[in-house]
Amino acid sequence: MNNIKPPYFSIFILITIILFSFVGPFFYHASAYTFNKDAILLPPSLIHPFGTDRLGRDLMARVMNGGQTSLIIGVGSAIIASLIGLIYGVVAGYLKGWWDKSFVFIVDLFLTFPTFFLLLTIVSYINASTLILIIVIALTGWMSTARLIRSQAFQIANKPFIKILKVAQVPTSTIIFKYFLPLLAPILFVSFSFGVSGAILAESGLSFLGLGVTPPNMSWGSILSDGKGVMEIAWWVSFFPGLFIFLVTFSLIQISDFLQNLSNLKESNLIQN
Repeated sequence: MNNIKPPYFSIFILITIILFSFVGPFFYHASAYTFNKDAILLPPSLIHPFGTDRLGRDLMARVMNGGQTSLIIGVGSAIIASLIGLIYGVVAGYLKGWWDKSFVFIVDLFLTFPTFFLLLTIVSYINASTLILIIVIALTGWMSTARLIRSQAFQIANKPFIKILKVAQVPTSTIIFKYFLPLLAPILFVSFSFGVSGAILAESGLSFLGLGVTPPNMSWGSILSDGKGVMEIAWWVSFFPGLFIFLVTFSLIQISDFLQNLSNLKESNLIQN
């Protein structure tokens, strides 16, 4: 029961996709932007391993470049959302009182609207770019992290040793940074992993609807959207970006499950000891 095996295969897939997206363009020199009227919708081959799109552009090069955008948006928005959730959740769980009441009100206000529709509404009034999408996805996706952090911070704040530290008038900053953050780290990593996959899916959904990154920039979602009109005659245009979205999401979920099980195991061991 204590032998929790790390998801090596998922980690391998994730590292491979990151290297493919960021290191691959240095070795694969086909252009992701060059139109070729003589190579429209060519199936996968040795010359074009992922085939070409309806404008004759090399799809493998586009998936590489699109992967950079999707991964940057996923990681960037997850970092911001995790930081917001961590700060607000710790403050609400530790200070309680007015801070906790305002936390509940704000989170309930955000959760009144379905997250994706809230995201869709905001983006529809803003010219999307990588930075804008990172900020908007983060601002509409921090609530779940904050609720988890707040719940755990509330439990930590009620532990006897924290109460003793308060009586001893230990500075609040010392209590939070020295005692709260190490205990909250596993939950934060789990939330971050889910946040990355959720952000990539959110960006892909927006791009599929035409509200994501704008040309000439590209992402897996925008490439997937480009292929929806030719799906019946050129399956590869949508298949490869969709496959990469699935693999990254699947790998991150497996890693998140491992981190969550590891956190639960450590917590149970602490209780037993």
